[in-house]
Amino acid sequence: MTETSRSFLFLQGPHGPWFHLLGQRLRAAGAQVWRVGFNLGDRVFWPGPGYIAFQDPQDRWPEVCARLMTSHAVTDLVLYGDTRPIHARAIALARARGITVHVFEEGYLRPYWVTYERGGSNGHSRLMQLSVPEMQAALARVDLDLPEVPATWGDMRQHMFWGALYHGCVAAGFRAYRNFRPHRALTVGQEFRLYLKRFLLMPLHRLERRLATRRIRLGGFPYHLAILQLEHDASFRDHSPFASMTEFLALVIEGFARGAPRHHHLVFKAHPLEDGRVPLLPEIRRLAALHGISDRVHFVRGGKLAQLLNDARSAVTVNSTAGQQALWRGLPLRTFGAAVYAKPEFVSSQPLEEFFAAPERPDTRAYREYRHYLLETSQLVGGFYSARGRRQLLRQVVDLMLADNDPYEALSQGTTVPRQQLRLVR
Repeated sequence: MTETSRSFLFLQGPHGPWFHLLGQRLRAAGAQVWRVGFNLGDRVFWPGPGYIAFQDPQDRWPEVCARLMTSHAVTDLVLYGDTRPIHARAIALARARGITVHVFEEGYLRPYWVTYERGGSNGHSRLMQLSVPEMQAALARVDLDLPEVPATWGDMRQHMFWGALYHGCVAAGFRAYRNFRPHRALTVGQEFRLYLKRFLLMPLHRLERRLATRRIRLGGFPYHLAILQLEHDASFRDHSPFASMTEFLALVIEGFARGAPRHHHLVFKAHPLEDGRVPLLPEIRRLAALHGISDRVHFVRGGKLAQLLNDARSAVTVNSTAGQQALWRGLPLRTFGAAVYAKPEFVSSQPLEEFFAAPERPDTRAYREYRHYLLETSQLVGGFYSARGRRQLLRQVVDLMLADNDPYEALSQGTTVPRQQLRLVR
């Protein structure tokens, strides 16, 4: 299929101008490009041609989506995340029609990569069915020195800025898009206030985080690290066995109290975008007191993970992509949800009590080969939120989207597009 016969239908993307810039590049390549917007935030971030406003009740979306796919002869569907209801319904329609589904996500290897896959991401990714031996076979023809994982997060401030601006626009355009329903439980106004509050409190939280991290690093005690996630994030909500973060906290604290040596401590590390909608610290304190280990449990609000991982004995998480930073350091890791990296070669399946008592170390060589496979396939250098990150990403992604094969097939068949090396560290 030539570029001029391709018709791309965009749905919702990351906060900010990334999808609009990507659409411009696809149009420059000769493709037709359309964007469905569901609120004023979508419209503001797509100022160019090809915008289609969906203002009907939500239950009409499958009917309208099917009509758009037919009327615009859609060959490709483009979206960010595959689990929000409007995306899941569109993906089902696309598969029935043989339409290629392009899914963008935050990087499985963060912060300086983003994820590009076809068909699905996270628990729906093709990585879930691929074994490490299959990846090793695909890598047989590749010989490349890979960059170290940088410790700096990247464009977190821009991420929060675009998020606050997006939700502010959504709230301002309520009258025009009165049928819009966010895919999360909170209202648009609540989301906006949380983003704004988090953005404004960054200096205070930074000081609090530094003090907490300093106390842990100077404490002289061995500790295990619990990597927390956003309770409303798709990877936790749709690909984990827990209905709430409180369930995970209770499981971890009970397992630690029963299994860990009495001189060991437990550190909970909050997600960098945690905004307070879940009362993590009060719940951690309550559960720690219940099990008589209040003096051995700590909480760190957001920030960099590297400093805490460098001295940790092990790590536990539901299915956070940050678990891969633990594996990169050779730390024992226990997960509970569906994760693309949860391979038996390097993720423990021990009962939690046994894990805290004597955690099994990962096969670090197998993990490095797995990481190499990701960097040759679905992980692209760049980011959605900073101008520099978007430039890096745009240089690579259009060719990948126009290619006949998805990144995993391309590597196996020797047709993969040449990749950029990491240049964002400085």
